[in-house]
Amino acid sequence: MATVKEIIGDIEKHIISLGVDKTVADAVSILVEHEIGALVVVDSDGKPVGMFTERDVLKCWTRKGDRHFKDIKVSEVMTTNLIIVEADDDLCYVTTIMIKNRIRHLPILEKNKLVAMLSIRDVVKAQVTDLRAENHYLKDYISDKYPG
Repeated sequence: MATVKEIIGDIEKHIISLGVDKTVADAVSILVEHEIGALVVVDSDGKPVGMFTERDVLKCWTRKGDRHFKDIKVSEVMTTNLIIVEADDDLCYVTTIMIKNRIRHLPILEKNKLVAMLSIRDVVKAQVTDLRAENHYLKDYISDKYPG
């Protein structure tokens, strides 16, 4: 099975983040503008301190009371139990983490530096590509077209 590092070449390496002092309205605007489902929330030093996802928007909406999104800080509603994977991690391991924790986005570290965001879509795409290649080779093998 491939590693995260092998598929992040296909992932845009620019991570869209948001400062911890920004509002939910700011976060929603960025999510919509970039057509993404998650943001890394960073402190003033740029260190990741949480994630803000589409699910956090929904949770915020149901619990906001009379408050407007522009009056709610991201830090009040973000996910703080940040799960991060490393670029050398096996894709099977990463898939297990995503399924077990019911998450769709994972920040990726390489040499203790945040380098990319991995989505469940990226994982599925890589696995489908591997399965297609395996299927092709097996069909060739069965039909005696295998060059071996």
